[in-house]
Amino acid sequence: MPDAAVCARALLHLLDWLACVVGARQTAVADVARRAETDVLARAALLGSVLEMDDVHRTGRLHPGPVIWPAALSAARDTGCNMVALLEGAVRGYEAMIAIGASFDAYHYAHWHNTSTAGGFGAAATAATILALDDVALVSALGNAGSIAGGLWHMRHDDVMTKPMHVAHAVHCGLWQARLARAGLTGPARILEGEQGLYAAMTKAPMPLSLAGNWHIAEVSFKPWAACRHAHPAIDAALALRSMGALAGAVHVETYGDAIRFCDRPDPVTELDAKFSLQHAVAVIAGGGTAGPEDFTVDAIARHAAGRAAVSVALADAIDARYPAHYGARVTASGQTVELADTLGDPERPLDEAGIRGKFAELAAWGGLDDAALARGTAVVLAGDDPAALVTWLEEVL
Repeated sequence: MPDAAVCARALLHLLDWLACVVGARQTAVADVARRAETDVLARAALLGSVLEMDDVHRTGRLHPGPVIWPAALSAARDTGCNMVALLEGAVRGYEAMIAIGASFDAYHYAHWHNTSTAGGFGAAATAATILALDDVALVSALGNAGSIAGGLWHMRHDDVMTKPMHVAHAVHCGLWQARLARAGLTGPARILEGEQGLYAAMTKAPMPLSLAGNWHIAEVSFKPWAACRHAHPAIDAALALRSMGALAGAVHVETYGDAIRFCDRPDPVTELDAKFSLQHAVAVIAGGGTAGPEDFTVDAIARHAAGRAAVSVALADAIDARYPAHYGARVTASGQTVELADTLGDPERPLDEAGIRGKFAELAAWGGLDDAALARGTAVVLAGDDPAALVTWLEEVL
């Protein structure tokens, strides 16, 4: 099981997820969640990825936090476990989700939303740990979660709410399979490598599972800016240029292929478009913004139209060759260039507890949470030992 240091790291990821949830409490998805879901954790499962600030694993190309934490809290509610048991279950869920997601190849990522396809495994492993399933039941839960894995990227081509639904589906899928396995429902052990399994159906050249060494949660990045993770290297480099007084006039961004495939959007229309636009993200920084949620609204899209027109985007082969182990960018303006291999929030350039607490405060304010509620939530996570108290707090604020 994970040691105290790993659990302390997990606690920061819990706080980070809560920041994302409360920051989204005034969004259209939150309105839908309140109308559709009576269970607060079902509502929370829909909100953790809405702001595009959820934690991310680079080689897995997925976001574990919004899947793992609602699954962990739901299982903890079933058992009445303490905070240590919650964190241990979450760490094992991160492990399963990341290990399996990182085995998916580029073909899979081109079509399938890794957070969704690998997420059911993570939620199942989390819940199975907290529910104290034996190895046979755990295998069944994982096998059945894999047997109904899905989540196609086509939803990116429409102005829809499908992406957070993918996340919530993975949460519910893993929880359901763990509860069914606890009651005796069996599942396929070879769901990954079997002749009609997930790899055969969804990949062309899957990578080996990596489970040796340190816990994978240590490799997960925090996201300081409210945009797609593929835009973060350009944001970071643009901030460095701005601090040098060089971010003016024409700006040229060079980055890796997936950043361009997902985020080359010179003319965003919706808030989601803006979060997936390299041009908009860099224009925000050039215009003095912080790349917070307020910088990706429809009003902000109109405000930064001229700035976007000054931003050009191109593939950099050397940066692409380092991907996905490193998400990098090179940004040039006013004759100055900044190139970054790693971005603020990555393990190589980590956010500490103060940074995560600051993010929690910022997003709580954006979500309309008052200072008293923020203080209660912070205390329940960082000074408490009762997951039930955290669920109660969520019921108060969501």
